Amino acid sequence: MEVNHTALCFESNRLSYCGQECQRIPPALQKMYGAKVKCLDLSYNSIETLKGLEQFTKLEELILDNNKLSDAITFPRLASLKTLSLNNNQISDLDALMEKISQNFPSLTYLSLLSNKACPNQLSDIDKDDSDYQRYRYFVIYILPKLIFLDSRRVSAEERREASVRGEFMRVRRPPSDVTDASSPRTLQTKGPSARPLPVDLGALGKHKGAYGKCSYKYTGKHSEGNRFILNSDL
Repeated sequence: MEVNHTALCFESNRLSYCGQECQRIPPALQKMYGAKVKCLDLSYNSIETLKGLEQFTKLEELILDNNKLSDAITFPRLASLKTLSLNNNQISDLDALMEKISQNFPSLTYLSLLSNKACPNQLSDIDKDDSDYQRYRYFVIYILPKLIFLDSRRVSAEERREASVRGEFMRVRRPPSDVTDASSPRTLQTKGPSARPLPVDLGALGKHKGAYGKCSYKYTGKHSEGNRFILNSDL
């Protein structure tokens, strides 16, 4: 895969390669910059796999907004990663995602999942309200107790207390789907209950400027800076 060098920006250990419709991380980027990069921004591509991400061994910030990452996503273990932005992808299975993140990113303190089906928002689903989003926050904070920011909002002390007590029970369940065995007249259930996908939230980070209010986020720009939701006063 050829790299469009006019779209590539590398400065101060930050590598940006946005808006190039690539479906994976270009091998040339892995080879040339893997050992140097602390912040990797691959927003506005068509990335479906993170194969090669393991080459970025010093990574502290990963921005993957506006791609095509699904529940099949896999992560390498990156012990230094602190910021992960996955806004506007195709992730619906929150349980599975949390398991992968907790196993592979032990230092993570900033996470944003806005505009994925796994992140609830009453503006995009009339059946959801503030309580659905708050339950989602309790569950994520319970699984990732080191988080300081979730989506565009700092984790409060009250949320942390509630998550420690109730977060484990905040999963949203769905009835198991039925499948018919062609060799038997009986209807069989798929094994085990699975988490019902949570609805979409609208939002973004970076140069897509955000309106910071209760679930009112909007993309207005093209390129991404994954920690734009962090205010100077919060650092």
